[in-house]
Amino acid sequence: MTPKSRAEAETNTQLEARQKALKLREMLKHKRPDFVRQESWRYKRIKENWRRPRGIDSKMRRKIKGWPKCPEAGYRGPKAARGLHPSGYEEVLVYNADDLDKIDPETQAARIAHTVGIKKRMEITAKAISKGIKILNPKEAELEIKEEEVPEEKVEEVEAETPEVREKKEKEEEKEKPKKKRKRTTKRKKKEATKKSKESGEEKG
Repeated sequence: MTPKSRAEAETNTQLEARQKALKLREMLKHKRPDFVRQESWRYKRIKENWRRPRGIDSKMRRKIKGWPKCPEAGYRGPKAARGLHPSGYEEVLVYNADDLDKIDPETQAARIAHTVGIKKRMEITAKAISKGIKILNPKEAELEIKEEEVPEEKVEEVEAETPEVREKKEKEEEKEKPKKKRKRTTKRKKKEATKKSKESGEEKG
């Protein structure tokens, strides 16, 4: 076997081991209980975020039967899958296009840092596509580009509108507006109103 073929065989075995570990991690995740803070179910002011119980008489600390479980080393996932993205790739933070040269496309994936601007994001995505590197957060870049494009289009539309077109639009909007319904006065309300008017006339007389 040549050294090149050996390296390929090793990478294949590593990838297979990773996939197995990821499946195992998913299975264990469903079995793992929710680690809840002590007395969080009793008091509204206490959140469910995990905090280690430290009390002398704490039943959770003493691991008494019937009380919620505490985190232990036995609940950990497989070592091969630790720190991996659910897709199976190892995450690498990228700040510019040059950082992509350090990434191995078979085992690693790029995550563009949130401080990177739109111009650099475009450069990074273009280079990543050419190199066959997966980007874990491509939607964020697309959304930012769309947000910038929308206001420019609106400005062009406003400039193109003539005063005649504006008048037509305003008339159409007025027609579309729902007409205010008149309040119907019931017989009972009419009687009450007549009574009040009579009483006020008598008081004046």
